[in-house]
Amino acid sequence: MSTPTALPRIGILTISDRATQGVYEDLSGPAIEAALRDYLASQCVYERRVVPDETALIRAALLDFAARGCALICTTGGTGPALRDVTPEAMEGVCQKWLPGFGERMRAASLAAGVPTAILSRQSAGIIERSLVVNLPGKPASIRVCLDAVFPAIPYCIDLIGGPFLAGNPAVVQVFRPK
Repeated sequence: MSTPTALPRIGILTISDRATQGVYEDLSGPAIEAALRDYLASQCVYERRVVPDETALIRAALLDFAARGCALICTTGGTGPALRDVTPEAMEGVCQKWLPGFGERMRAASLAAGVPTAILSRQSAGIIERSLVVNLPGKPASIRVCLDAVFPAIPYCIDLIGGPFLAGNPAVVQVFRPK
């Protein structure tokens, strides 16, 4: 008897003091999940969490998502210049490799969409073992702009780090895999 293959896992981490305190509802995490469900033809398990802008808590959540086998971990929030924005600093403590091209591409897409403050973003991406971590903006309206810009490379990056095969939905996005 064969064992069924586990579905790929995706972690979504909202980093927000105010959402954690209940000042406002987390809209960014659900926006990421909705976008990824559109982009992916593969069925996946989605896990969402909300943590405050605290380096240790962000690191712990990222490491837990990676340990639970999340092939992709998307963060939202904490990438600006404000004193409490510490997502990049938290990632420095847990990522083995950096993929700065993700941040460059997302900032360029946001600038092209008419967001002059995109230059303030410190978004990036990195790898924790076999998990790709991508920082996304905290503003729900900007999430699709940034994901549209980088998603075509995400499934192939996950292939390269030994993660599960993620099929894109060609009606929504064209995933790039070299032949």
